[in-house]
Amino acid sequence: MSAASVEQPFDDDRPFSLTAIADEIMERHPGYRVEIIGGHLLVTPSPDAPHARALTKLMRPFIAAGLDDGETEVLQNVGLWLPTGAEDYAIPDLVIVDADIDDHFVQNNAYDPACFRLVLEVTSSNWKDDLKTKVAAYAEAKVPVYVVVDRKHQRVHVLTEPIVGGYDNHQFYSPGQSVTLPDSIGAEVTLNVAETLKAGQPKTND
Repeated sequence: MSAASVEQPFDDDRPFSLTAIADEIMERHPGYRVEIIGGHLLVTPSPDAPHARALTKLMRPFIAAGLDDGETEVLQNVGLWLPTGAEDYAIPDLVIVDADIDDHFVQNNAYDPACFRLVLEVTSSNWKDDLKTKVAAYAEAKVPVYVVVDRKHQRVHVLTEPIVGGYDNHQFYSPGQSVTLPDSIGAEVTLNVAETLKAGQPKTND
């Protein structure tokens, strides 16, 4: 994780909150994503083009399966309230949520985790957070399906069956394989691992 430096925005005698510090960081460093998990700030720099490209291509099979109509929506960068701390929230890269998510706002632009059927992260420089810190946090929030497109190790991880401290079922897939996600997300979706990982790499002139 690449953390942005930020001066303490309050006088010593004035109370402060992690949420206020997060807002200060984002104001001073536009494009940075700030999350609070387990009482700790996670600061991520702006995504690179391959990261954004991977998300665009990943949305397509979910939309083609009808998950952006009717009972569900396919969204990016939506705040998910976490039960791990009073101010805790995460901002997954991509989510499948119930269509009535607007009715389940909690606070700080974050929504009740009960609305989330799937969360997906495409790793950046903070890949350790996606593979460890967020595993425990999303499991604590009882998010049923967590997918990680691991650009660092060239794998796609699929975690299901949340339990205390993590997920009871953790499978990973390599190029040459495909993965069919649980139909609990609302439709059958199969991802081609090689194509998914290739989208997250810089383009070459070959």
